[in-house]
Amino acid sequence: MSISHAPPSAPEPDISDIPGKDGSLELEPLVPTSSRRTRVPRWLRRTTGPVVLVLLWQVLSATGVLASDVLASPGRIAQVGRDLIADGSLTSAMGTSLQRVAAGLLLGTLVGTGLALVSGLFRIGEDLVDAPVQMLRTVPFVGLIPLFIIWFGIGEAPKIAIITLGVTFPLYLNVYAGIRGVDSQLIEAGESLGLSRWGLVRHVVLPGALPGALTGLRYSLGIAWLALVFAEQVNADSGIGFLMVQARDFLRTDVIVVCLIVYAFLGLLADFVVRSLERLLLQWRPTFTGR
Repeated sequence: MSISHAPPSAPEPDISDIPGKDGSLELEPLVPTSSRRTRVPRWLRRTTGPVVLVLLWQVLSATGVLASDVLASPGRIAQVGRDLIADGSLTSAMGTSLQRVAAGLLLGTLVGTGLALVSGLFRIGEDLVDAPVQMLRTVPFVGLIPLFIIWFGIGEAPKIAIITLGVTFPLYLNVYAGIRGVDSQLIEAGESLGLSRWGLVRHVVLPGALPGALTGLRYSLGIAWLALVFAEQVNADSGIGFLMVQARDFLRTDVIVVCLIVYAFLGLLADFVVRSLERLLLQWRPTFTGR
């Protein structure tokens, strides 16, 4: 017969050894590591990089490391920008370019979304539409500029057509992927609740495809401004691209940089609008926003 020996029990801690009033136990709150760090405003973090870059640019220009005929200094660019705004040439060019982008974006949105709906909702539509669209998507739209000039002339039509073509394909791909990415169990749940085909499309498929559609719209806006740069090189007599062509002929790097900054600002503004739409329309979808 074996005799088992129980392990000696650990001595109970003396409560008088624990710091606290009258020997009572005090709990120290745990503070997350992230909250212990010094909080820096987000706007300050986001603007630090551009500000440092501009300061470095100004220092290189002032010391002569960066020649003015290669790239004008930030101070010179700011002065030229004020002059272009004062004489009205920059605001007029911005208005013309915005009209072209708006027209091309509207047409491209209608065409791309319409084709994606036909191809995504119907198998026969996919068989008829998807293959031609995928083939055209691989053709650089810039390479079609000569054909557009032959077909539409040198007026506004080829410029809007280039922007439309650049906008169509990102929207088509993202809307199509959003439709086909809807969970099939949601479709079955809708059918079990008695939803018709149109009810399924309206209440299940389209809301499920909305995040992809908005992502495609953001891509399309970026490509729209890129297409505008090429479009306004086609015998344009107005617009931001026209100012850039004139500045190139006279070796005015300051005017060229002002036009590039305007392009970047308009693109950033358009992206902000779409991101605001995402936050407004996708409130039902909780997402990770970073730490």
